[in-house]
Amino acid sequence: METQRTADAQPTDPTAPVLSGRPRKLTAVIATAGVLAAGAIGVGAWSNSANANADVGPDPHEATMQALVDAGYPGVLASVTNAEGRSANLALGQGDLAAGEAPPVDGEVRIGSNTKMFVSTIVLQLAEEGQVALDEPINTYLPGLVTGDGVDGTKISVRQLLQHTAGLPEYADKIAADAFGAQHTYISPRDMLDVAFERPAAFAPGEKWAYSNTNYLVLGLMIEAVTDRALATQIEERITSPLGLEHTYLPAPGERQLRGEHPRGYHAETPGDFRDITDLDPAFGWAAGALVSTPSELNTFMRALLDGSLLSAESIAEMQTTVPAGDELTPGAAYGLGVQSYPLSCGGVAWGHGGDIPGTQTRNAIGPDGTAVTIAVTALPWAVVSADDNEQLLAHYRMVIDALDETLCGQ
Repeated sequence: METQRTADAQPTDPTAPVLSGRPRKLTAVIATAGVLAAGAIGVGAWSNSANANADVGPDPHEATMQALVDAGYPGVLASVTNAEGRSANLALGQGDLAAGEAPPVDGEVRIGSNTKMFVSTIVLQLAEEGQVALDEPINTYLPGLVTGDGVDGTKISVRQLLQHTAGLPEYADKIAADAFGAQHTYISPRDMLDVAFERPAAFAPGEKWAYSNTNYLVLGLMIEAVTDRALATQIEERITSPLGLEHTYLPAPGERQLRGEHPRGYHAETPGDFRDITDLDPAFGWAAGALVSTPSELNTFMRALLDGSLLSAESIAEMQTTVPAGDELTPGAAYGLGVQSYPLSCGGVAWGHGGDIPGTQTRNAIGPDGTAVTIAVTALPWAVVSADDNEQLLAHYRMVIDALDETLCGQ
């Protein structure tokens, strides 16, 4: 998640959380604060995951990951899963600043707006089952719920919600503008929807593309209404259990601690002045950005999503039908139904999403050859550098995206 426009929603308050992949508008910059390069510790060479079948993993690009630590991110966790399904994992930097401990290899992290890929997958499965129609108005499934100033659920399709072309106003910047203030606060999805609809529609349905976490809040409610089951149950039964993902889950209401081994996540009101924000009630993210996973399990999910394990070829084609979604940070990007495409520097296109939430920035995608890469750093860029320095803030966002690109292109 992010704030004001969250992870793709631009933050008015740079300390606020983000639910998605990248800020739509960035504001200023100064030199990097709180660099941890000196004295940084880490787990050395890439280690094959427990379920790997090969003696040697993919090219590690360890120096690329170390550069993220040198730039001020407290810790870095990365996983590369090659086309044959063999994974190699790396952890560098510090997983606990107070204890001076290395981050755990392939530890659990909050994956922010990557949650949207899971939600979209379930919606497309429901469409395959005939329980949902992508071009049906959302009012069909949530009668009278999606309504407000310029907001009319009879004119907004399920597809438009999935693709961020519905024009719904953002809620996350108001709910979690103060990351530390929201850290231990629970708010229900229905109450968050009320907050969103205090604002007018951003634009008419189908008029253009603009990222809004509210779209996926509505989709989560739709899934529960159609299935008569909790969203967390649907994620488990339809995705995580079939794929054997033991560390990927939607936290229960009020659940603030990560269940498995994990690095500490950090946020800051003053750049570089890190405060632990690991224990967090992610209710403000819910269907838009509350999931927990590990880098290797996120790779497993992305590969299964695109290889037909979870969706039919027809549904994958629907998912990969895109509209332009590029900006100064990711020129040439496009958005499908819960997934994004990114042009690679070496040619071709990668598919994935990415997610930001206080304490973790995650970037992940699959390249044309089927290699999947996930990189998680344990702070958001504006916890490391000033959000008032647009140039430096952009640079810190780009370096994680560039690390992803370099790793995918090096396979």
